Amino acid sequence: MPDYRQSLEFGAFLTPRNTPATEPVEHAVLCEQLGYDLVTFQDHPYQPRFLDTWTLLTWVAARTERIRVSGNVLNLPLRQPAVLARAAASLDLLSGGRFDLGLGAGGFWDAIEAMGGPRRAPAQAVQAMSEAIEIIRGIWAADDRRPLRVPGDIYRVAGAKRGPAPGRAIPIVVGAYRPRMLRLVGRQADGWLPTLSALEAGALADGNALIDAAARDSGRDPRSIRRRLNISGTITDGSNGPLRGPVRQWVAELTAFALADGASTFILASDDERMLRVFAAQIAPAVRAAVDTARTQRTG
Repeated sequence: MPDYRQSLEFGAFLTPRNTPATEPVEHAVLCEQLGYDLVTFQDHPYQPRFLDTWTLLTWVAARTERIRVSGNVLNLPLRQPAVLARAAASLDLLSGGRFDLGLGAGGFWDAIEAMGGPRRAPAQAVQAMSEAIEIIRGIWAADDRRPLRVPGDIYRVAGAKRGPAPGRAIPIVVGAYRPRMLRLVGRQADGWLPTLSALEAGALADGNALIDAAARDSGRDPRSIRRRLNISGTITDGSNGPLRGPVRQWVAELTAFALADGASTFILASDDERMLRVFAAQIAPAVRAAVDTARTQRTG
């Protein structure tokens, strides 16, 4: 099935390093100037070399006018979902609809536990994500005058007041790799965000199949779930492997991911200004053109 026919987006995946503290902000401003659609930051609250990602997202949103901002992805075990829902709606309203909610179930459990967070088994992490999404969407549903009650096993709210309502339907994008979490994406999320370098051969197709089946079983259209992809590599004169070669190689490979695997948002992991500039000026527009041409030929 893939292709999914969604318009292509291009984003950057930046490091929230705190020395110098202004660097990630300036890189985000540069990305807006270069025409990127989205700028994202990893979220590791236990990492003292990084700025707090939520604080950074708000500062970047205030320094920019057009580009959307997102965590890549926010650390759910260390961010309480009802409070996160209000923070997300607030930032989206203040930024004029420029916040996407990326969520991750956690992974570095020793560090999470050291910060006072819980250590969760895989099944618990999936349950926590499911309940968190239900709570977040419940808080956003401000038109519902009933107090919010979610009697979850991991997260529970007992009569919480709803609101504020975001000015748009904030997309909830989940970083996922394992089958149970992929099925959750199909049932509940608006987007899937894996990192290409963490995937084995064929994992994109397998993941799409699980998401699509779960979406259909839940009465959802799989095409409504945007497939995002974190990518990294180097631009060189000769080919040295996937996404390690000249611009034309990048264009061909990303075009294939878009058509064969339905990837519609490519997020470049790089803090190198030259790489950000070349990707925006030469690779992104060429991929858009190649995908548009292929889609036209298929429908023509």
